[in-house]
Amino acid sequence: MSAPDGSPVGAERSIGQLFASATTDMSALVHDEIALAKAQLKQDVKRGVLSGGAFGVAAVVLLFSLPMLNFALAYGIRTWSGWNLALCFLLSFAANVLVAVALALIGLAFAKKAKKGKGPQKVAASVKETAGVLQNAKPHPRPEPVTDDRPALTGAGDRVPAAIEAAGAGGTARGSS
Repeated sequence: MSAPDGSPVGAERSIGQLFASATTDMSALVHDEIALAKAQLKQDVKRGVLSGGAFGVAAVVLLFSLPMLNFALAYGIRTWSGWNLALCFLLSFAANVLVAVALALIGLAFAKKAKKGKGPQKVAASVKETAGVLQNAKPHPRPEPVTDDRPALTGAGDRVPAAIEAAGAGGTARGSS
C-alpha cells in the first residue's frame, strides 16, 4: 500500500513532498471547479435555447391561428350584440393587443429569471472561498525530534497500536475477509 505520491504509507514525507502533494491537490480542485462551472453554464445555455425554441413554435402556431380567432371573435360579438361588423373587428383587434401585452410581460419576467442564472457565480464564489482558506492556512508545528538526553518512553501507554505496527510492516490495518 502506498500514498498518492508513491511513498510507503508508514514513511514520513518531507515538507517538499507534502507541499507538492498539496499543490497537486489544489490544482486538481481548481480544474474540477472550472469543469463544474462549464457544465453549469452549458446547462443554462441549453435551457435558454429550449425555452427560446418553445416560445418560437408557440408564436408560429399563434400567428397561423390568429386570423381564425379574429373572424370567430368578430362574428361572435356581432351575433351576441348586433353591432356593426367593423366595430366587432375593432374589438377583436383590441382583445389581441391585450393578449400580446400580457404575453410580452410574462416573457419579460422569464427573461429576467434566465439572466439571473446563478450556476457559474456559485462556483466562482466557492473557488474564492477555497483560495481564501488556503491563503490563511498555517502549517502545523512539527514535533521536536527525540534526542538521546531524554528518558526513554516505557509503560503501557507508550505502546504503538497493533494497527500502526501492521501498516508500518507492510500489512494492512484492516482485517481481510
